[in-house]
Parts: sequence; structure tokens; C-alpha cells
Amino acid sequence: MKYVLLHGMGQSASSWDKVISFLPDDTESVCPELSDFFTVGNCCYSKMYSVFCDYCDKFSEALNLCGLSLGAVLALNYAIDFPQKVNSLILIAPQYDMPKFLLKVQNVLFKFMPKSQFKDIGLTKKDFITLTNSMADMDFTKSLKKVSCPVFVFCGEKDNVNKKAAIKLAEKLPKAKFSTIKNSGHEVNIENPKSLAKLMEEIKNGKPINSNL
Repeated sequence: MKYVLLHGMGQSASSWDKVISFLPDDTESVCPELSDFFTVGNCCYSKMYSVFCDYCDKFSEALNLCGLSLGAVLALNYAIDFPQKVNSLILIAPQYDMPKFLLKVQNVLFKFMPKSQFKDIGLTKKDFITLTNSMADMDFTKSLKKVSCPVFVFCGEKDNVNKKAAIKLAEKLPKAKFSTIKNSGHEVNIENPKSLAKLMEEIKNGKPINSNL
């Protein structure tokens, strides 16, 4: 089972390092840098998603996509458009109907952040704002029925901003289960990587999900 691990906005591929360290040695995984899917100065979601699709199409086998936040949006989008190419989905703190107010608040925060804080993730401040603006009208609600694979929706117990949407998404998907992960906020892969890795291993082995981690 090969995992494609997709980080969130403001993270990098290295944000998965601790999760990978807790996975069994025989677990195959790849962690693309999402900034590689962008064109600097023309950073919109549709172009990013197109490049992401090209990346996924290079794999001959059906993929197990695991994404957090922005990574979860990409994974869900791909599973809707290409259900035959996705074996399973792990969606962490996902959104399926973009919260316009939340995106506006994020943009305001980005505007006040120093440019230096964006250097390590390969995007400029302007790129971030352009990306969030390009996602404002996205709504997958009517297309969720196209997802045919098993879906595991997770959210950190302290991530109150995304928990409600995550629960609703699990209810709308035909083969989905929802669980919270203790001792974690939004960035589960950084804040509680051991529990996330354990859940991933349970999924791999077909075991019942333990929601008390």
C-alpha cells in the first residue's frame, strides 16, 4: 500500500517526517512539495490541481491519498474526478464547501505577516492570498456521491474551526468514518504524529479504527 502524503497550507513535505518515522519500515510513502505544483506569480487552485493530477497520473496503481487541510481538498477533488484511481482516502481537517468568511480572515492575517515567514514553504505572501481567493467559491457537495473508495475523516480534538465541516463531510460520503485525534489541534501530522501513524497502520491492516488516540 503506497501513501501519497499531502501537507497543508503553510507546511512543507517535511511536516510528515515524524509521522513517517512512526510507520512500519515496509510502508511505502511519497511526500510531494505542494509548492512544486504552483507557478510563482500565478498561484491559483485550478492550475495547482491540474499539475497535481498530472503527478498522480504517473502512478500505475490506485493510490491511497492522505491529506491535511489544503492537501485534503486536493485529495478529495481527485477522488471525485478519478474514483477509479483512488484506493482509499484519509482526510484530515478537510473542507468540502469553502468557508468564505474563514478564508477572508486568513487573508487578513497573511497581509500582516512578514514576508520572511513564507520563504521556507516556497510561496510568497501574494501567492498565498491569490490561492485562498481562488478557492473561495469551491463547493464539492453535489459531487461527493462520486467518491467510491473507503474514506477516513480525522480532525484534531482542539481543531474547532474544522471539526464541524469534517463531521458533515463524513456523513455525506457513502463510505466514510469520522474520528477525532486527541492532544492535537489543526496540524495533526505535527502535533500528534504517533497517533496519526497508528491510525494509518490500522487502516492498512483493515482493523477497526480506535477513536480514543
